[in-house]
Amino acid sequence: MSMNILHKVRRLEAGMTRAVERAAREWSRSGAHEPLEIAQAIVDAVGTRLEPAARGRYVFPFNRIHVSIAAASKDDRARFAAVLESEPTLTERITARLRDAGCDTGSLQIAVGYVPRPGADWTTSEFHIDFTRGAPTAAAPAPAAAPAPVATTPRELTITVVNGTAEQSTYVFTLPRVNLGRCAEVRDTLSRLVRSNHVAFVDLGNSNPSVSRRHAHIEYVEASGHYRIRDDRSAHGTSVVRNGRTLAVPAGSRGIRLESGDEIVLGDARARVLISE
Repeated sequence: MSMNILHKVRRLEAGMTRAVERAAREWSRSGAHEPLEIAQAIVDAVGTRLEPAARGRYVFPFNRIHVSIAAASKDDRARFAAVLESEPTLTERITARLRDAGCDTGSLQIAVGYVPRPGADWTTSEFHIDFTRGAPTAAAPAPAAAPAPVATTPRELTITVVNGTAEQSTYVFTLPRVNLGRCAEVRDTLSRLVRSNHVAFVDLGNSNPSVSRRHAHIEYVEASGHYRIRDDRSAHGTSVVRNGRTLAVPAGSRGIRLESGDEIVLGDARARVLISE
């Protein structure tokens, strides 16, 4: 019985791999693409290498990514560099995708290079990605006069849903980033994972439809030891209620610093936060 299940799982994984490769070939044949489109395709290709782990989390089994981009001329390379090196850079885009899935990116190394023409083994004519895993590169020792800062563990963050229906009523985190949105997993039209929500509102209830799938996230700012709430360009907006006063969180901004006792408003849903001292 177990062998049959394992065989079916392997067949499913093989089918998904073939589907991804077929989609990549079709995408490549659809014509020339702009650098920004190619950057997004690279990020999507990295997302296909995520592996499911326990409790709805994902792991990335590699710590080295080398991206090769076909650019025949200096002008082509300049066009790519202008896009891939501007904020958010390609490295930042890839890192954000992996962090959204709950992956640790501390030892991840990402390199981007240009070649005059695509290789014979490339699945697309515009880029190729090599994924490998090796021993982390040792960092250069810091000067004696400037010792490296000591990393701090994020303060304990308790989130209690007070309006709306989530998978849990109360969550406790000590993570540098906590995603809030509808559904535990957010996938694109090709069923590729683009984000995991730590606080996941379900597709039920009167308040939940106003919560976007990628609604907002809370990030820990190590330098100040505080949390900030940021809106991820949600459809119905994010705000914070503090002492009876409502503070709007502008989409795409640095967000608002959270205080213990604040209520986060996600559309019509609400969640109260408590932050340990």
